[in-house]
Amino acid sequence: MLELYQFELSQFSEKVRLILDYKGLEYKKIEVTPGIGQLEVFKLSGQRQVPVLKDGDIFIADSTEIALYLDSKYPEKPLIPAEGISRGQCLLMEEWADDSLGLKGRKAFMGALNHYPNFRTSFLPKNTPDIFKTFVSAFPSEIFNAIGMGLTLGNDIFKTAEKGLKKDLEALTLILQSQPYLIGDKPTLADFTVAALTTIIKFPPVAYFDLPLDLEGKGIPGIADNSAYEPFFTWRDRLYAEYRQPVDKSSSSNFNDGSGDSQPTSIEIE
Repeated sequence: MLELYQFELSQFSEKVRLILDYKGLEYKKIEVTPGIGQLEVFKLSGQRQVPVLKDGDIFIADSTEIALYLDSKYPEKPLIPAEGISRGQCLLMEEWADDSLGLKGRKAFMGALNHYPNFRTSFLPKNTPDIFKTFVSAFPSEIFNAIGMGLTLGNDIFKTAEKGLKKDLEALTLILQSQPYLIGDKPTLADFTVAALTTIIKFPPVAYFDLPLDLEGKGIPGIADNSAYEPFFTWRDRLYAEYRQPVDKSSSSNFNDGSGDSQPTSIEIE
């Protein structure tokens, strides 16, 4: 069975999970813990970031390399057009999404946690005591600036990321007005990359993340609730409904089919 070394809330781990589900491949999720877990990943793959896919004795790091490997090893339901303009467009859009859309999404997400106390507390478990919710809501923004995922979360950085995201979502919405997918009439790697990387901008309305949090439908204020981008998120959620396997939150899951007993933790993300 394929094994995916991952971080549950990593956009790039989600990209690989979406691709694996689309191809109908059974896999086991291995949640990597900080410190010792990262050292183990380094021993296996030569680097500490996730995702890393294990197929037999082969280890593949980086979400793009994993996608290329899966398309070569398991060619049924291909991710990348075989040739021509469509292939070039697919590869170009996937690289853009990884390098630009993903980074702006993380900055905007962390910036929203920093600047919107209600958004911050919405990610706390339902049974969180009110006194702790009040403490988290009042947590000084400067602390988030210091600890936030290695990113500077000042107002200028947040606003720049937010502005860039709005331009990107406008462009994606325009592309999807006249065609069912980003590159023609079939889903490609470009679609799955864009879909996965936008989950933290607005989480799908169905549980796809195996976490003890209710993330469904939550999103960055001013973007997730902007009606101008509703067609894009409707498209993204339809793609998820067709190809991604939901998580059964009634039992802890470490497999894509709902079995297993390992709890997600955290690690560096790609």
